[in-house]
Amino acid sequence: MNQFKQMFLAQLKITLREKQAWFWGIFFPVILMVIFMVIFSGSSEEDFKAEVAIVNENPNATSEMMLSQLEAIPVLEMEEESVSREEAEELVKEQEISAAIVLPESEEATDILLIVNKEDEQGTTTQAVSGILNNFVQQTNLYAAGATPVYSLDFESISAGSDDLDYQDFLLTGMIALAIAQGGLFGMVDLVEMRRKGLLKRLRMTPAKMGIFGFSDMVMRVIFSVVQILLLSLIGVFVFGANLHINFLSLTIIFLIGALSFNALGYFFSSFSKTTEAYMGMANIVSFVMMFLSGVFFPIEQMPDWLQPISQVLPLTYFVEGLRDSMVYATGIVSGPLWIGVGVLVAWGAVSYLLGSWLYKTKSIVSTR
Repeated sequence: MNQFKQMFLAQLKITLREKQAWFWGIFFPVILMVIFMVIFSGSSEEDFKAEVAIVNENPNATSEMMLSQLEAIPVLEMEEESVSREEAEELVKEQEISAAIVLPESEEATDILLIVNKEDEQGTTTQAVSGILNNFVQQTNLYAAGATPVYSLDFESISAGSDDLDYQDFLLTGMIALAIAQGGLFGMVDLVEMRRKGLLKRLRMTPAKMGIFGFSDMVMRVIFSVVQILLLSLIGVFVFGANLHINFLSLTIIFLIGALSFNALGYFFSSFSKTTEAYMGMANIVSFVMMFLSGVFFPIEQMPDWLQPISQVLPLTYFVEGLRDSMVYATGIVSGPLWIGVGVLVAWGAVSYLLGSWLYKTKSIVSTR
């Protein structure tokens, strides 16, 4: 314990003296979160709207009936006046509107034409407008056939958390998990520099134990992670309007296990990286893969089926889910999925730490000058 205490204090002093440590450990995650929160949640609170233009060049009883029904659809924002076919195509081509709807030119005509931009043909708004118009046509056919509607669809959404949950909450917890993970993955780069300068070789000649040395560095960085989670949560709540419903016991467990596990991964990377560039390259690759495959920005269920098994073995997946459950859904410690995630993180952290300690003790230190 005395050896751990001395090493911990030394690591803390070294970190506090380095301005780069403050930037990469505190300010960079804040900047990253703010950028992604602005990009991904800028319009999350707004109701869905699609701007459309109506082409009704030959008004007739059929087109006027359809126009009145289209105007009653709340998600369609129509131009105040109908436009010509050429004007509508130009507006769509310039992406000034989402789509144009061409109404029948005579009472006997039965076709409604939807004009969309080819570049946005597979976009969410285009698909939504197409679905709305297709449903409108079906309802019109039933009305024309004199059929009486029998069945109707009601919609209700429920959540494991509170009713005020929003996408900001989902994204905030994902960004907090990503920031803590990156802090661990990139935080051990100073060990590579110490080995390159021969400092670790000299340390090995002393009674100091390399395992305790690495563990003291990881614990110090856990303290940095506490600052991260507090600062990012405050920004998310007071700047972006996120709503947090925290179970502090489960949050403490998943946070400590996750932070230590990712610090152990960084410790493992440093054990076999001979240069800073090699370490940063490895950390960047791992961080990039986990960033987009671990449910940080969108649910894993939305990914292709062949990618989902890869997500299920990544540690960040379970860290994100654990933080989200404990910070957004207030999940208690009796939750089975929470402990499954803890088990996976413990496995990743323990294996990484043991391998890193073994490599420092055998190969890495012997190869230094």
